[in-house]
Amino acid sequence: MKIALAQLNYIIGDFNFNTQKIISAIYEAKSKGADLVVFAELSVCGYPPRDFLEFSEFIESCENSARQIAKECTGIACIIGIPTKNPKVQGKDLFNSAYFIENGTIKSVVNKALLPNYDVFDEYRYFEPAIDFKCVDFMGCKIALTICEDLWNINDNPMYVTCPMDMLIGEKPDLMINIAASPFAYNHDEERVLILGDNCRKYQLPLFYVNQVGAQTEIIFDGGSLVFDETGSLLDEMPYFTEELKVYEFDQGRVKGLKPVEHYPQGDIKQIHDALVLGIKDYFQKSGFSKAVLGLSGGIDSALVCALAAEALGPENVMAVLMPSEFSSDHSIEDALDLVKNLGCMHEVIPIKEATLAFQNMMKPVFKDLPFSVAEENMQARSRAIVVMAMSNKFGYILLNTSNKSECAVGYGTLYGDMAGAIGVLGDVYKTQVYKLANYINRDRSIIPQNSIVKPPSAELRPGQKDSDSLPEYDVLDAVLFQYIELKKGSESIIQLGFDEALVRKVLKMVNVAEFKRNQAPPILRVSPKAFGMGRRMPVVGKYLG
Repeated sequence: MKIALAQLNYIIGDFNFNTQKIISAIYEAKSKGADLVVFAELSVCGYPPRDFLEFSEFIESCENSARQIAKECTGIACIIGIPTKNPKVQGKDLFNSAYFIENGTIKSVVNKALLPNYDVFDEYRYFEPAIDFKCVDFMGCKIALTICEDLWNINDNPMYVTCPMDMLIGEKPDLMINIAASPFAYNHDEERVLILGDNCRKYQLPLFYVNQVGAQTEIIFDGGSLVFDETGSLLDEMPYFTEELKVYEFDQGRVKGLKPVEHYPQGDIKQIHDALVLGIKDYFQKSGFSKAVLGLSGGIDSALVCALAAEALGPENVMAVLMPSEFSSDHSIEDALDLVKNLGCMHEVIPIKEATLAFQNMMKPVFKDLPFSVAEENMQARSRAIVVMAMSNKFGYILLNTSNKSECAVGYGTLYGDMAGAIGVLGDVYKTQVYKLANYINRDRSIIPQNSIVKPPSAELRPGQKDSDSLPEYDVLDAVLFQYIELKKGSESIIQLGFDEALVRKVLKMVNVAEFKRNQAPPILRVSPKAFGMGRRMPVVGKYLG
């Protein structure tokens, strides 16, 4: 039996696009001699569909697509992911299902049992967990077909009572196939290989695992589909962050023609870079936009976003707007112009001094003789937001937000100012990682000016301002934030690691107080195990300070 894994990029709710992509892959697999082609979890509708699942017309469109796919699936079998109706009166209305289609008909339906309800996942909101399991017979083989979490994290999660493979193994299957929608995080590839390999050893069966690729707003899927032998040895690893269809031969209980290979971690920074480029590209393409605008300050954050956008969209589709104020240094303007020259992107220089002075004069009767403060500083940030949003409205650009995770965490940003944007490119990238990404961008030639990388970071909203005036040094700040956000440790646990008590309590308070700002921020491209947004749900009004 020849099995094709189709690692594809879907669009949520675009049934014509997804259906035609699946059908084209069926024909391609068939032309390569495959007997079975396997697609990812919820491939028909795209993952995660969220509350689209509550519309009956959405489910009917899924069923119509499945019928179209089945009609084209002759001389070959396929497995597709699809939401299906629960015929029982009790329980949720839907199952998260896999169709096994052969000779134009749906031969078997397999429902997902282990429904993740943590971090970015909320499947139990929509789906009923399966309780009945049966292998699929095909070409003289018994296939243990499971869906994502059904073969993931099964040993240490007490909420999972019924494990499908523990039931299916009683039928003596010949192989396992798992269809998945496994989101990217920079540490996830190693974890994925380890857990799936452990399952192969546990059940002494080979595994064909297919993941999808592509970004769905903030969630990025990295692909990296896998094939293991019955000892848990990795036999093949499909590319990351790109589509691919690959055919494997399975005979007499074994994967033929492949020897065990090592999983070579790509490195966190390379993966983050590739994920962000894909995230920008898919956000624009799937939204029907092509051109981006951003404010370019001469600092490292906006320089990095500009470089990533130019790589994702092409420099001819990126508009960088330099908006110097009375506090902008000459070298910041020069650094920004050097970057524009290196990238070849479009740019405009629009000073904001007159606009901010107009706002200050307008407010003078109210502010009277009160001293210059954060109010006047934020007028500058909001003046810049007016400029870039005017460019967006007039020319159809989409505004990219340039705030990093360190700033988002402690609220070091201006609502309706530099926090504006349609998508947050660096909102899940700590400042210390920003520097590493900038150096990675410059690995072959100088793109981001060295001065943008080495100079002390500053918002330049008042004379001589530096980030360190308001924040700890970023290497210390990021270390504390990582313990609190990613590792979910409280203040006492972090202090016990050797961090200064006053600093820890100050930082954690800043994080929690800033929740109201993050609640109004754009969606953030997720690249870490714990990103701000749908995977970290905190009350806006709360007194717990860790």
